[in-house]
Amino acid sequence: MAVVLGVAACAGPAGLRHRVERGESLYRIGKAYGVAPEELARVNGIRDTGRIEVGQVIVIPHANRALPVGVITPERARPDRPTPPELPRGPSPFVWPVPAGLVTSAFGPRGATHHDGIDISTPEGTPVRAARAGRVLYSDHLRGYGNLIILAHDDGYATVYAHLRDNGTRAGADVRQGEVIAAVGRTGKTSGSNLHFEVRKDNIARNPLFYLPALSALSAAGAANRRMDMVEGGHD
Repeated sequence: MAVVLGVAACAGPAGLRHRVERGESLYRIGKAYGVAPEELARVNGIRDTGRIEVGQVIVIPHANRALPVGVITPERARPDRPTPPELPRGPSPFVWPVPAGLVTSAFGPRGATHHDGIDISTPEGTPVRAARAGRVLYSDHLRGYGNLIILAHDDGYATVYAHLRDNGTRAGADVRQGEVIAAVGRTGKTSGSNLHFEVRKDNIARNPLFYLPALSALSAAGAANRRMDMVEGGHD
């Protein structure tokens, strides 16, 4: 049960008590709530940001509702390429979620943090399509991710779509591969109109470029090196 409270005895930011569950870290909690782990540590008097205990109560500044951290954020990330047996079944396991755009941020380390997906810069209002058939696991507006949709697929896969202008579907809805589920926007913490896209396997973030239809050798190499590269993914 979440309780809203004042963080400081004087004029402190309003906050919410979050009870730490198994598998959660200060980084994951902060990512779900849109608060830097360093800020969470400061507010809660935690000296080691890498060490919190299951059952410990963490105050989340400015939050007013509890969030499912284990659903919103991946447990961890893996940089390796999946082996053929790991790939989903079917001739087109995943399709590009937007018809065209620039991959402006690749999967991998980003300073002291980790980027769990790719960012695709494309005009606001561009239709966002389901990369694979599945069911809407989560649909909400969050401080960091902005408007966010998470789709659950078979074989333990999930895809994540963030910074949306609007969410065109709701939790529990079934979607077809290629079906429009939202529009590209600039909500949440983002510098411009783009789609943040993730692929997760058993709630572990994987490099989306290993699952999407191949680009040209030049484009794929450029994206891996964090350059701005054109991607094209046609739809019927």
